Amino acid sequence: MIDLSSIKFDEKGLVPVVVQDFHSKQVLMVAYMNSESLNLTLQTGYMYYFSRSRNQIWKKGETSGNYQILKCLKVDCDKDALLAQVEQIGNACHTGNKSCFFTTLYGEESKDDVLKRLMEIIEDRKNNPKEGSYTVYLLKSGLDKILKKIGEESSEVIIAAKNEEKDQVVWEVSDLVYHLSVLLSYLQITWDDIFEHLKSRMKE
Repeated sequence: MIDLSSIKFDEKGLVPVVVQDFHSKQVLMVAYMNSESLNLTLQTGYMYYFSRSRNQIWKKGETSGNYQILKCLKVDCDKDALLAQVEQIGNACHTGNKSCFFTTLYGEESKDDVLKRLMEIIEDRKNNPKEGSYTVYLLKSGLDKILKKIGEESSEVIIAAKNEEKDQVVWEVSDLVYHLSVLLSYLQITWDDIFEHLKSRMKE
């Protein structure tokens, strides 16, 4: 355990906090804490930050319901920055994206990020409906429509596989994964939930 008095707050009494999803290790956001918000976080188990623009302490999720539950708090080697690993309820970003870091300035997204990015797009369509969006149409049509499409796409995967058409299998499986992602979003389940369950099965 680190002595909290050793944390080096800046001249304004603040320390930057990198916030990371405890399970997926995805970086969610960067915020600031003062000593009071840090103590509130440690006392309650919920993430509290200090808003530089509003000059006040705020609890993450207090208005949106997208709370962050502290799982682990680390300090860097210079003791002037924190890493908070959290259980994220809902999305971290006010845009509706899981992470605030969804804009790529340089380089390519790793293949591991494709499903996460797909879910972020689906969540964005759910929270910010766009006219003519097929995703919005599915979500508004409800569970039965989504399940019907999953049934259709599953059948198309089977047919393509039976015919040993590899390119078509790739196409149809991609369609199926998309529709499964819409279902997960509709039921408020994430791919991380699926991955964690798969990990637990691997241990059996």
